[in-house]
Amino acid sequence: MGRVELTRNEQDKQRALRRMKAIALAFLLGAAVLFVVAQLNVNAAPWVGYVAAMAEAGMVGALADWFAVTALFRHPLGLPIPHTAIIPRKKDALGENLGDFVGANFLAENVVIDKLRRVGIGGRLGGWLAQPSNAERVTAELATAVRAAVTVLRDEDIAAVLENALVKRLIEQPWGPPLGRLLGQLLTDGEHHKLVDLLTERAYEWVRDNHDAVSRVVSRRLPGWSPRFVDGLVADKLYGEVLAFAWAVHSDPEHAMRKAVDTFLLEFAHDLRTDPATIERAEAIKLQVLAHPEVQILVGSAWSTAKKMLLDAAEDSTSELRRRVRDGLLALGGRLTGDAELRSKVDTWLEGVASYVVANYRGEITTLITDTVQRWDAEETSRKVELQVGRDLQFIRINGTVVGALAGLAIHTVAQFLL
Repeated sequence: MGRVELTRNEQDKQRALRRMKAIALAFLLGAAVLFVVAQLNVNAAPWVGYVAAMAEAGMVGALADWFAVTALFRHPLGLPIPHTAIIPRKKDALGENLGDFVGANFLAENVVIDKLRRVGIGGRLGGWLAQPSNAERVTAELATAVRAAVTVLRDEDIAAVLENALVKRLIEQPWGPPLGRLLGQLLTDGEHHKLVDLLTERAYEWVRDNHDAVSRVVSRRLPGWSPRFVDGLVADKLYGEVLAFAWAVHSDPEHAMRKAVDTFLLEFAHDLRTDPATIERAEAIKLQVLAHPEVQILVGSAWSTAKKMLLDAAEDSTSELRRRVRDGLLALGGRLTGDAELRSKVDTWLEGVASYVVANYRGEITTLITDTVQRWDAEETSRKVELQVGRDLQFIRINGTVVGALAGLAIHTVAQFLL
């Protein structure tokens, strides 16, 4: 397996590791040189023996700690000595232990909930969103996500989904009973009166503004032998009656014509809910409507139209959609900042989500660690770990040299005085 390219941070750590290795080696070489010089001049003075003992013990300590540190990552001198190259050999076990450690100590339910409570995410989120620049940033990110999602979706796939999910659903569901219930509720609430008012107003205005048209219709229905002035009188009389009737229907909420309309609509709503013949006719009309070419074209173009609207709104920072999203985020931030009850609800909800995740998916999360370590090459794993902790481990070698030298000096001194 080829060596993985080092990141800049790893390159810096590698240089620091090499410097510390050189320093630790310098301590060992210094002790060795001092030992050789002392041995060559051991009879020159009594104190030279002390120096030789100190240097010798320093070399032993340096070599012992070099062996211990090196054995963690590789076989010292390439020799397959038992219980060396611990990290490469125990890589998978170390990964499992690390995953178990993280799961037990960092992903424990009580640990996560305690951390969330101390952080107070609801309050922090509210304060952050209450800043206009942050709300604008979130809006821009949401717009980017919408653009990416809409662009990835294929038009033909969405059209097929709309046809399957919408059109077929409309065909399968009967229209009569729900329309009857809706119409009945509107009639009960009196919402239809506004439509009746509009229709009667338009009817009155049409009659008022079309005297000649009404007169011509009446004249054509009169006998041909009647004098023209009689036709005019009759037409004017009938026009006046029609105009008065139209005004009465429009202006009198209790007019008999309005009552008749209410009765008809109530009966029609009831028939839509209960009468099989009326329901069947409603279904026939539904099928005709859905099968109409214009409706098919409308369904096919619905996604294209919606897609264009979404893309245009997401692209334009001044669009109504983005403005509403931004204002909504600012309002949410303000509420989270000032409403302790809402903050408590948000924090409780987040704690519930976190608790559910760690309780049900802690194993999957820690598996990410163990699986990643298992996929690593043994030598690569050893190198990665050494880059992280190797520099500090070189201090063990340095300390081993110093402590060994001091211990050797102390032992030699005691031996000289006691023996």
